[in-house]
Amino acid sequence: MTAPPAQDTSDAVLIRQSLREPEHFALVFDRHSDEIHRYVARRLGPEMAEDVVAETFLTAFSKRSRYDLDRPDARPWLYGIATNAVREHRRAEVRRNRMLARTRTPGTVESFDERSAARVTAERLQPRLAAILARLSAADRDLLLLIAWADLSYEEAAQALGVPVGTVRSRLHRIRKKVRRAFGGTDPMTTHEESPA
Repeated sequence: MTAPPAQDTSDAVLIRQSLREPEHFALVFDRHSDEIHRYVARRLGPEMAEDVVAETFLTAFSKRSRYDLDRPDARPWLYGIATNAVREHRRAEVRRNRMLARTRTPGTVESFDERSAARVTAERLQPRLAAILARLSAADRDLLLLIAWADLSYEEAAQALGVPVGTVRSRLHRIRKKVRRAFGGTDPMTTHEESPA
């Protein structure tokens, strides 16, 4: 019987080992399923996330023989599979974003100490951002959310989507222009500069 793989073993090694001993793929699932679940839940809502994550890892398991073993981190590959699964559920995502766009966060009576300025801003902008997301093409929405929510680098997003890094950069530039126009020339995706003291 083979010893269980070490925690510091790369995803590529685990995937290679899983070709002979499929149970090694369980560690890839254990490492990344929570992160993929958070991403999918933000895209489609928590009610659909379980099914999409299951589809994602079932697809990854069935296609593991085609994984590029030169890439030690499987996250971009898994995000690419998850993004494709989300596309299949796109109608639900668009409906959810349109619903969020119509939703107005009711005012609550809380002290400034209880809420950070970032949270207040996020709640105020949520309906407008949701409306903008609903109007983006599926490809632009996928790219933006891989960068913003999954926190992938440009290179990782390019790998996940199977496009060149230059395409990622140009598409993000175009998306940011659309978002700025929708917000009257300001970019809500950048942090506010502190005013001089």
